[in-house]
Amino acid sequence: MVGPSGVGNNRPFANAPSYAVAIVISAIVIVPIAWVVLGGFRTTGQIADHPVALPHPWVGHNYAHVITSGTFWRELGNSVIVAVVATSLVVVVSSLAAYPLSRMRFRGREAVYTFFTFGLLFPVTVAALPLYLLLKQLGLLETLWGVAFAEAAFAIPLTVIILRPFMRAIPTELEDAAAMDGCSRFGFFWRVLLPLSRPALVTVILLSLIFSWNNYILPLLVLTEPNHWTLPLGVAQYSSEHSSDTAGVLAFTTISMIPPLLFFLAAQRRIVGGLSGAVKG
Repeated sequence: MVGPSGVGNNRPFANAPSYAVAIVISAIVIVPIAWVVLGGFRTTGQIADHPVALPHPWVGHNYAHVITSGTFWRELGNSVIVAVVATSLVVVVSSLAAYPLSRMRFRGREAVYTFFTFGLLFPVTVAALPLYLLLKQLGLLETLWGVAFAEAAFAIPLTVIILRPFMRAIPTELEDAAAMDGCSRFGFFWRVLLPLSRPALVTVILLSLIFSWNNYILPLLVLTEPNHWTLPLGVAQYSSEHSSDTAGVLAFTTISMIPPLLFFLAAQRRIVGGLSGAVKG
């Protein structure tokens, strides 16, 4: 049998191994999530009797208890505040740093860029003690601002690495034309460079939001007052306090992971496109 291109299609199962690997990986990721979500619709007794089974009957009071809980909404609000502040800081600082590193020539430029790349090799756990002492001196312990500043600091290196190739790929002719029209360097950055770097900006915004939302170590380091906890801390505390209520813990966990899942599903193509552009650069 000959296809439209004249090449024989005598290997219909040539891609079967790739599909099989994709199915296995998808199952490894999806099955645990499905178990957690469905577990919230069961009782703890049902889970103890049959750990792997569909809800029968379906129970909704676990999710209702979480949704009507003031603690959940307070922690959700704290997470939103931290994520918005941290993401705003990351985008502003990283774009201002990536601009000169990509468009200007000066001595030590590559050394500065290398300094940012070293930030990817610096884990949060290693910086726990100096970060704690620094935030204490600045009076930012037990504040959402302290968490947001710390998260932004650890997210900036990756953001600069993603933004720099996009900004460098903008043709210099556009910058020359803008300069001839009387546009300043900052005007070119604000009016031309940022709009053309929108795919990369969307990528770093989403990655920063997801990183901030799921971060556990930094809020644990900075926050001790329950009224200031974010959702990751709330989930851990809820699991400890209600260790005998497995179904309730699964329901709380499910609702807590909905926002980052929605972020990722809504913009996964933009994330992949932004990262691909960074690799090509």
